[in-house]
Amino acid sequence: MHLNLTPEALLTQLGYTQNPQTLKQINDIIANTVGFEKFSPHIPSFNDALAVEKGYIAMSNSENYLKIKCNEDSSADNLTAFNKIVKHWADKYKLDLKKVDNKNTYYILGHK
Repeated sequence: MHLNLTPEALLTQLGYTQNPQTLKQINDIIANTVGFEKFSPHIPSFNDALAVEKGYIAMSNSENYLKIKCNEDSSADNLTAFNKIVKHWADKYKLDLKKVDNKNTYYILGHK
């Protein structure tokens, strides 16, 4: 089954309120992310998997990308599992990620 997420549906899946600002931001992110349509159907299930380890996917306020983030108060076990999930997902869907220095945050740059 192929799921085509609209910008509006993606906002809802990620927990954002739909308004002109968030719609513009998600559309800018989609336009800026190489091959977004190739992995976007898997974002909701990936976000659910991250939640178990106190992680989540969000829109970045500083760059036109989605970010994968783990709560700062996470335990070492959560962080290890979080990083393992991120690596597995990036490998599986052939994603180019950018790790933020000294933070448990990655930007999804797009499909390799």
